[in-house]
Amino acid sequence: MPLHLIKLCVGAEDIADLATWQMARLAEMKKRRQPQKLVHVTRMVPKRADEILAGGSLYWVMKGVIRCRQRLIGIEPFKDAEGIGRCRLVLDKEIVATRRQERRPFQGWRYFESKDAPPDVKKGDPGTDMPDEMRRELEELGLI
Repeated sequence: MPLHLIKLCVGAEDIADLATWQMARLAEMKKRRQPQKLVHVTRMVPKRADEILAGGSLYWVMKGVIRCRQRLIGIEPFKDAEGIGRCRLVLDKEIVATRRQERRPFQGWRYFESKDAPPDVKKGDPGTDMPDEMRRELEELGLI
């Protein structure tokens, strides 16, 4: 089973907000004639990169709840303009909704085992076409 990363998605209200922000970044890259590569920059480089790149994803925590994931397709260490080591986590453009799973706040990213990851939401699953708040309440009640 692949190893994953989990990270807080600060500033995004929901999955649609994250997708809009990422698409705007890609559009800006295209406008500037830059390679359209979706990346998230972090300070630390995962030491278990081989395990992560064997099918792992970055799970996004929004407002204390895991909501979605994006497959990790590259890990690129680099030095920024000040000479500080950083890391680009290269993400697949597809955002996959997951079942909600609460998480306490933490800093940076963490390794995330497959056994602990919430399952993906599949088309046709109950509640996939309802408002987020309603879906959350029904999941908390154990109705979906």
